[in-house]
Amino acid sequence: MTALSFQLQDWTFWRSGNEAAEVADTAPLPVLLRRRVSALGRQALAAGWRVMPEPTPRFVFSSRHGEYDRTLRLLETLVTEGEVSPAEFGLSVHHSLAGLLSIAKGNRRGHTAIAAGCDSFGYGLLEAAACLAEKPSEPVLLVHYDEPLPAPYGEVIEGDEQEPVALALALNTTAGTTLSIDAEPLERGQDNPSLALAFIHFLQSDDHERTLAGGRMAWRCRRA
Repeated sequence: MTALSFQLQDWTFWRSGNEAAEVADTAPLPVLLRRRVSALGRQALAAGWRVMPEPTPRFVFSSRHGEYDRTLRLLETLVTEGEVSPAEFGLSVHHSLAGLLSIAKGNRRGHTAIAAGCDSFGYGLLEAAACLAEKPSEPVLLVHYDEPLPAPYGEVIEGDEQEPVALALALNTTAGTTLSIDAEPLERGQDNPSLALAFIHFLQSDDHERTLAGGRMAWRCRRA
């Protein structure tokens, strides 16, 4: 795969356990957004809000499971009551957080939501870099968030022991740390839910290059 290069303007990261740059619940989100989303969704929106470049960029959201607690509650309500709240159903789709953030920022540049198993973060980063390559004058905001599936689903999904995580990256072509990314299929697939964490550890290191193993792909990150 041909490498895609981009400038990393800013980033923020939250993980349960207070690792790295924690995003507080008091981040300046509109009250309506804070009330309508889950705790994980609030952290994801707060991370994106904190590093939001100007002008308002295109949004790329990535998540393996999304806010699955909400989906599970909908399924339980459907079983017990026979119907679900239209508002709750509307917020259960995979691009709901991107839509809410777009409404809050009046963003008309569009957004993309990606779910690709253990490689979700990698494909989200690839999509964001591709958007930037297509329109270099328009910045891109990548927001990745995930948490383990709730019971009973977590009991049958292997390799799903990661802690809740929210990561936001502001990408452009004018300032910041220059990085490139390319990927190739792994010879032997694996189930690694911590791809986003591995990328953060790369950013925090002095390494010039590092290959990060996802589920089916090996993601090679380089500093210019």
